[in-house]
Amino acid sequence: MSTCTTVSRDLDEPMAGTAATATTWLLLEQPGPWGAKALTSSHLDPALGRALEAAAQGTGVRVALIRRPGPHADLGTAPQRQVYAAHTVPGRVWLRSATTDDPVRLLDIDLAALGRGDHHTFDTALHGTPHTGDPLALVCTNGKRDRCCALLGRPLAAELSASGVDGVWEVTHLGGHRFSPTVLVLPYGYAYGRAQAHAVKEVLHGAQEGRVVVEGCRGNSAWERPGQAAELAVRTATGEYAAEALTVVLTRGEAPRWEVTVAHVDGRHWRVVVTQGASTPPRPESCGAAVLGSPARMDVVAVHALRSAALVG
Repeated sequence: MSTCTTVSRDLDEPMAGTAATATTWLLLEQPGPWGAKALTSSHLDPALGRALEAAAQGTGVRVALIRRPGPHADLGTAPQRQVYAAHTVPGRVWLRSATTDDPVRLLDIDLAALGRGDHHTFDTALHGTPHTGDPLALVCTNGKRDRCCALLGRPLAAELSASGVDGVWEVTHLGGHRFSPTVLVLPYGYAYGRAQAHAVKEVLHGAQEGRVVVEGCRGNSAWERPGQAAELAVRTATGEYAAEALTVVLTRGEAPRWEVTVAHVDGRHWRVVVTQGASTPPRPESCGAAVLGSPARMDVVAVHALRSAALVG
């Protein structure tokens, strides 16, 4: 049976520059089934889900639901729920953890501040503290959005959990169904596609050591898609894999062509030319799509090291 993932894989569709964009992720544990729009179609109070969606608009915060791998029975109790917040902008990366038995308290968080990297109201509203465990591996498993996420994501999450990997959660939506199984690794915010358990373990091991694995990487959620592709191209060109070594400092232009300036913490800079093309031939962008599409792709056409005079220019 053909699925959007098999077609994308067979066509060798590139993944760089396809990650969801968010400077900060806010994750709430919610047991039970999830609908296609999980914040308003799960066992979470839909009024709370709508309020969180509205509060997050334009802040850089992406709100998602998480649950432990395994059976998804919801017994209707009110257990302590795990909550995480992660800021992914290099140089200011952090991951905070909290628990709550009243999810409404998330509305006390200033999401605009959270998106800027200020976790003060998260800490005061939920008694948040720095996360001291292993990096988080969030595996998209929401089959109501796309069947591939359930068919491929749930077995991956279960395999990772069964093998003793800590920090594994199922998550509602990471985008890019056709790249399932998709995984987001926090705190650094790098997303991966077509993931396999051994590769995810390698990525998590790297994250523990402050390193980025570029194989299978879709990009860092801190950047818009041209910046995601540009940063990965600089990593590949230079062999720089330290997680917080590179920052996208400037993006000029608009579709279909951008010039992206990427800076290293040691002062080096690169100008990366990124163009947007249409993937051909047309293919299903998700299994639920009624028509075939030509999804946008980010193509890096040049990487130039800059001298100080070029930076002034």
